[in-house]
Amino acid sequence: MEKSCTIQDVFERFYPVYEKTHELPAHHRKAAFHIMNCKTGAFGVNISVCEECGCISVHNNSCRSRCCPMCQEFPKEKWIDAQKENVLDAPYYHVVFTVPEELHPIIYSNQKLLYDALYHAASSTLNELAKDSKYLGADIGYICILHTWGSAMNYHPHIHTIVLGGGLDKDNKWKDTGGKFFLPYGVIAKVFRGKYLCELKSLWNDSKLEFHGTAEKYQNHYCFKELLDECYKKDWVAYCKETFNGAQSVINYLGKYTHRIAISNHRIKSMTEATVTYAVKDYKNKGQWKEKTVPGEEFIRRFLMHVPPKRFVRIRHYGLLSCRNKSKKMTHCRNLLGCKKYISALKNRNAAEMIRLLYNIDVCKCSSCGGKMVPHLPDKHTPSVFAHMRC
Repeated sequence: MEKSCTIQDVFERFYPVYEKTHELPAHHRKAAFHIMNCKTGAFGVNISVCEECGCISVHNNSCRSRCCPMCQEFPKEKWIDAQKENVLDAPYYHVVFTVPEELHPIIYSNQKLLYDALYHAASSTLNELAKDSKYLGADIGYICILHTWGSAMNYHPHIHTIVLGGGLDKDNKWKDTGGKFFLPYGVIAKVFRGKYLCELKSLWNDSKLEFHGTAEKYQNHYCFKELLDECYKKDWVAYCKETFNGAQSVINYLGKYTHRIAISNHRIKSMTEATVTYAVKDYKNKGQWKEKTVPGEEFIRRFLMHVPPKRFVRIRHYGLLSCRNKSKKMTHCRNLLGCKKYISALKNRNAAEMIRLLYNIDVCKCSSCGGKMVPHLPDKHTPSVFAHMRC
């Protein structure tokens, strides 16, 4: 049994067999290739030489895949830093939109279409209710992030939204509810249910949906109608988590959700020739952590379920936080609230400067003598001793 292992180790052991026995879409194969070859030299290397002592440093390039557990920290820190300029000293709320499990097979068969529908339904719900004078009567701003997994890597698509707890009314003045979330959860869930099922019905009527696996039965009109009726009868779940204390806590909290993947390396507890054991939360026991063991190929299957479609945008900004609004309207909101602007610390800096600021590591300093490291660019006529390391 191997106790110190990573997701890369799991893929190297079990993916080759899994690939031979399953038909995989191209974006799954690409994600697996990136994970197995990240920081191995397959994506090239960076070579630096110390000007003082001649010490050579070789750094294998990462794959930069958004599904790779080794490549999320730096993009996350850069993204969080960029958001500082758009954060107000105002209440923020974390609202989660979920769908009943009866819809999971049809959503998985139509990921791009029905993931988009989740964003459309969530944003339309928030916009409609926030503009209602009964609740707030203002235009708000929020960020939507799609997650498709539960703690055990089961399929569980849902939308996380970070909602600004106030907005601009029709007179362009700031309006909020003084620290209390302005929308009742029951109303959110009912409106979201209606909007999502309406879009699902429209896609089915336009023959845009595909049906695979356990979703094949919904090609039949009567089965699909029974599914819709069942979902209309169910109480959908939409809930709001605690508010945030100050703008900096909002910034830090965002990073927990924006660049998260289905499972991280630290949750892999052990691996044998046939199984993988990882930590999961037991929500029936107050969220206590426990260990779950599954066959290696089942682990691969669960992981790949959560690879997003090609070019799919997971982080989306709406309302006051949308790209076309935030430059002017956020400045106006900041002036109305009298709060300071948080300045990006990483803006216009190169990678070496960002690493030094974030991690207090100077990659331009020789670890042996403290001299300056410079890039090694071998002459095209001189064979490099590192040529075999390039892909």
